[in-house]
Amino acid sequence: MAFNGTWKIDRNENYEKFMEVMGVNVMKRKLGAHDNLKITIQQDGNKFTIKESSNFRTIDIEFTLGVNFDYSLADGTELTGSWNMEGNKLVGKFTRKDNGKLLTAYREIVGDELVQTYVYEGVEAKRFFKR
Repeated sequence: MAFNGTWKIDRNENYEKFMEVMGVNVMKRKLGAHDNLKITIQQDGNKFTIKESSNFRTIDIEFTLGVNFDYSLADGTELTGSWNMEGNKLVGKFTRKDNGKLLTAYREIVGDELVQTYVYEGVEAKRFFKR
């Protein structure tokens, strides 16, 4: 499947502002902007296995499209929600457990890049990954 492979962060757009709106403190924002994130994605039908490795943590995530699961962001923010496929795009809708606000995430292949977009409280950020 198109998402399969290992993707390494290349660049960010508006990521520090997004983290600020999410409530991440200034020190963690500076570190997070340079986390050297690597994502390994393995898709088998509707099941996904994802390994996220950064300077701060390594986490394995397994989910099935359309099935809710719990997830913690690197800063400790707890979320619950699910990923769905809309066309060629993965769309994740997650609710923060601390305040009930919605975080939407998108993953899509654009050219030779994996583009991950986050939207929270009207602020959009993008992270670009290369194989």
